[in-house]
Amino acid sequence: MSSLNVRRLAVWAVSLVLGFIICWLIITVGFPILLPSARSITIQEYGYIYFLVTMVPISLVFVIWLDALMNTGILPD
Repeated sequence: MSSLNVRRLAVWAVSLVLGFIICWLIITVGFPILLPSARSITIQEYGYIYFLVTMVPISLVFVIWLDALMNTGILPD
């Protein structure tokens, strides 16, 4: 594998991990902060599909920034 492919895989892996962490924090910490009567919920209670629909756009934001910082060329200039 070339170093470009390794960097591209790293961008996707880091972006998905960061998207998962941010989405999990929004669900477990963010919801109770916004509504004092609310309690933290799990991914299972939130719903797996809703979690993915929340996580994917957040991950794509990280892909855009990491692509620009690491010069991987995933997105065209």
